[in-house]
Amino acid sequence: MLEQLHPSAVTPSTWVTRFAPLIAGGGEVLDFACGSGRHARWLAQRGYRVEAVDRDGIALQLLHGLPKVHTLEADLEADGWPYGGRSFDGLVVTNYLFRPRFDQLLDLLRPGGVLIYETFMLGNERFGKPSNPDFLLRPNELLQRLAGNWTIVAFEQGEVQQPRPAVVQRVCAVRGQPGTLVLP
Repeated sequence: MLEQLHPSAVTPSTWVTRFAPLIAGGGEVLDFACGSGRHARWLAQRGYRVEAVDRDGIALQLLHGLPKVHTLEADLEADGWPYGGRSFDGLVVTNYLFRPRFDQLLDLLRPGGVLIYETFMLGNERFGKPSNPDFLLRPNELLQRLAGNWTIVAFEQGEVQQPRPAVVQRVCAVRGQPGTLVLP
């Protein structure tokens, strides 16, 4: 079934693969709104313990039985938050934005935890979906949301051509004072 997916649904983002080594070795990572699980699969193969969450139970079936991967089917925009009292060493979010949960999402990272976030921003509407401004970041929005107790490792925004033409914003940040960072 995996071979039937589009390559972008199975190939991890280069942004994620670049910064994942900053997550504590063997640490616990949440792949939030994981879709087909491309990042969960890649992270687990590198020794991380991964929780992959999405509302699409059929997509999550692609991850069943993989070592070091636990799946959770949940509507991440519904009233019930499935992560009360939980924390993680790493948090990966790609191609997803739901502003009402953003602060709760950030609270899931332990001190020294690594946030790797990449999604669409305003301007993407000229390339197709998503085009609704509710699902597009505003310029510098990720930087503004991380003001305070975060160390920004890398930030980019603008037009990209790969894996398809789009306008994106992405950040890698460490919660709290992580000490010396070694960039991958």
